[in-house]
Amino acid sequence: MTHPSEPENITEPAQLRFLRRLVTTLTVIMVGGVLVVIALLVIRLSDDTSAPRLPADITLPDGATARAVTFGTGWLAVVTTDDQILILDSETGALRQSVQID
Repeated sequence: MTHPSEPENITEPAQLRFLRRLVTTLTVIMVGGVLVVIALLVIRLSDDTSAPRLPADITLPDGATARAVTFGTGWLAVVTTDDQILILDSETGALRQSVQID
C-alpha cells in the first residue's frame, strides 16, 4: 500500500493529455478574446470626434422648455414641452424652423 505523501508513478493517457492541453488552449484564447473586446470598447468609446456637439449658446423662445434633443447633419431639433419642434443651426444655435405638433 502506498502512503499519501508518496506520489504514484501513473502515466497519463494520451487522450487525457490532449484534453488537458485543449482546455488550456481554449482558456487562453477566451481570455485573449475578452481582452480584445475590452480594448475595442475602450478605443471606440474614447473616440469623441464622432460625438454630436451642441453650440456654445442655444436660446429657446420665451416659455419653452426642452424635452428632447436630436442631431442631424448641420442642424439639431429640440422638442419642447408645449409640443413644438424647433430646428436650430448646429453651429450658431439660430432658429431655422419651428413646427407645431397637433
